[in-house]
Amino acid sequence: MPLTDAAVKKAKPGEKATKISDGKGLYLLVTDKGSKLWRWKYRVDGKEKVMALGAYPDVSIALAREAMSDARKLLASGADPMAQRKTAKLARKTAAENSFEAVARLWWGQWQTARSPRHAEYVLRRLEADIFPAIGRQPIDVIKAPELVAMSKGIAARGAVDIAKRALQTTGQVFRYAIAHGLAQRNPATDIKPGDILPARKKSNYARISGKELPDLLRHIEAYTGTPTTRLAIKLMALTFVRTTELIGARWEEFDLKARRWDIPAERMKMKTPHIVPLSTQAVTVLETLKLVTGHSALLFPGERDHEKPMSNNTILAALARMGYKGRMTGHGFRGVASTLLHEMGFNHAHIELQLAHQERDEVSAAYNHATYLKERGKLMQQWADYLDTCESGKVLAFKKKTA
Repeated sequence: MPLTDAAVKKAKPGEKATKISDGKGLYLLVTDKGSKLWRWKYRVDGKEKVMALGAYPDVSIALAREAMSDARKLLASGADPMAQRKTAKLARKTAAENSFEAVARLWWGQWQTARSPRHAEYVLRRLEADIFPAIGRQPIDVIKAPELVAMSKGIAARGAVDIAKRALQTTGQVFRYAIAHGLAQRNPATDIKPGDILPARKKSNYARISGKELPDLLRHIEAYTGTPTTRLAIKLMALTFVRTTELIGARWEEFDLKARRWDIPAERMKMKTPHIVPLSTQAVTVLETLKLVTGHSALLFPGERDHEKPMSNNTILAALARMGYKGRMTGHGFRGVASTLLHEMGFNHAHIELQLAHQERDEVSAAYNHATYLKERGKLMQQWADYLDTCESGKVLAFKKKTA
């Protein structure tokens, strides 16, 4: 007789495991420990096999019978139900191991070794937040370009167009890794250009004053009544025209004041190559003064609340606003002012571009000699500092034209 739910509930364990038949090979195995397990006995190619169908009460009588019915249909078609289950399980395991997420994490593990921890962590967060939810579970070798388009448009729809572009770039890197390791045949990201699928964003230059306005700005900086650290940061930025992130993240260990040199490590540079800033006499004076204020810290410009982290990116911008330059000047603007004036003064374009760290990089030229034209750049930086002094005093002297 077929089993009833009441009979299954009442089944008690004995000294040995017992079998209670439900018919057609399906039975309930009651172990000596009291477990109740569904089993189905069948024959294939003359051999008897037993297939596990789950445990009661998680698998009810109805579910056990349904599972047996499906297995009988496979058997009737000539297939071995247990072999089919094993094949399906192996396929799921293979798909999981070759999923985009699994391969992306392998790629990230190799890629991140040459990046700063902060940048590597950011890329991983973007993968987990934006890319994995869209395509992470799919086998990497079946993903097509339309799925990447949908992913990118989904990110851009929330206003994060730049992140959408970087997500597309990152997926392309993962696919290249997969191809190199035999996990995919092609890179669908190469079929897509961001400009074809994402809204264009008008490029805006950093606000900056003209050369004629520079003397007034320098006098405002000198008279600034905010924190001394902020005033010295702006003075050093004017003298060195480095990027804001490069300035605020500066560490005392990067400086050799006797040699009048600042060596910024590759991981802190936009182009990921080391950069040398020759220090003028004026810049050294600023640094010596600053050391009296923050010399106890590893950072030149530690944050007010957390001294282990640098000051905010907005600190310099806010100070310039307090001086009356809101919307007219930014920290980055010092780079533009310096570039314009130094070119007008006749300095060699290559020397200026190297000092601005504008030199284009690729995999070949990334290993360029960052000390190129260092002597000439040292002279440029000193004359630039002298020029700023004359601007502030109101006695601007014209540079002699440079021909080299």
